[in-house]
Amino acid sequence: MTTLPQRFVEDRQLRDAARAVLVDDINRLRENLAEEGIASRVSSGVSSTISARIKTGARDVLAQAKAQASDHQGVLAVLIGAIILWLGRGPIMDWLRDFTGDDTDPDTDTDTEAAQSAAAAPGDLE
Repeated sequence: MTTLPQRFVEDRQLRDAARAVLVDDINRLRENLAEEGIASRVSSGVSSTISARIKTGARDVLAQAKAQASDHQGVLAVLIGAIILWLGRGPIMDWLRDFTGDDTDPDTDTDTEAAQSAAAAPGDLE
C-alpha cells in the first residue's frame, strides 16, 4: 500500500472531527424535539409574543389614563361616586325605607291588591 501524504491525513482527521460534532448536534436536536415538538415550540413563541404586546399596550393605556385622571380629578371623583351609589342602591333603599317608616314593600303591596279585588266583586255593586 502506498503511504498517504501528511496533508491528506490531517484533512481526513479534521473531516472526521467535524462529522463527529455534526452528529452530536443532530442527536441533541432530536432529543430536544422529542421532549417538545415543533408545533408546541412555535405556539409558545407566538403566545409569548402576543402576551408581551398586550402587556405593552396595557401599560400605554394605563399611562394615558393616569395622565387624563390627573387632569380631570373632579369628573373622576363624581364617576366613582356614582358607581358606588349604583352598586349600593339596594341597601341604601332599605335604609331609606326604614328611616321613613314605610313598611310596605312596593313589590307586594297587599292594600292595593285588596282594594282592587273588592272593587271587582260583582255582588257588592248592587
